[in-house]
Amino acid sequence: VTCIIGASGSGKSTLLRCINLLETPTSGEVLFHGTDITGRNFNVPAYRAKVGMVFQSFNLFNNMTVLQNCMVGMRKVLKIDKETAMQKALSYLDKVGMSPFINAKPRQISGGQKQRVAIARALAMEPEVLLFDEPTSALDPQMVGEVLSVMRDLAKEGLTMLIVTHEMAFARDVSSRVVFMHNGVIFEEGTPEQIFGNPQKQETKDFLARFRQG
Repeated sequence: VTCIIGASGSGKSTLLRCINLLETPTSGEVLFHGTDITGRNFNVPAYRAKVGMVFQSFNLFNNMTVLQNCMVGMRKVLKIDKETAMQKALSYLDKVGMSPFINAKPRQISGGQKQRVAIARALAMEPEVLLFDEPTSALDPQMVGEVLSVMRDLAKEGLTMLIVTHEMAFARDVSSRVVFMHNGVIFEEGTPEQIFGNPQKQETKDFLARFRQG
């Protein structure tokens, strides 16, 4: 689990969007299993099927039920038959505690519940890597905990995750690596103990000090 921290506008979300090729990197390289994903002949659709993304705004289909939202990717992209897709969707919705809401539309559930559905939808694609772009930033404070709890469970299971977050306690407790970004650059990286306990760069120290004061 790698958590990416930094002030707003430091490039955290852009980094994730480059990894998922929602934005095209202008220089450098991004390696996936040793292959540069920016190469001319790289199979982008196959790659995207292996790299899931959970957005801060949920991005659920409002005209579909919770269950249908979790099935659509498996049916359209992975070409999984309806019965298998349904069973997998039900399993992942149960995993995130959303089984009672499978027939609800997104407008009928809370923000925290929508985000848990979005996580289940991403997991149903069985990605090798899951990217989270500030998954709790659009939530009311009382709903943040339920989403972080699901993510903690995923971390314990060993899922590879890159998480852009402002939840410093979560980043400290769950990460194996922490990346601090500043002005569009990876300024410092290390273990949670190194970054939170003994940061080397003054910019990192200043950023963490502001959070502790807040």
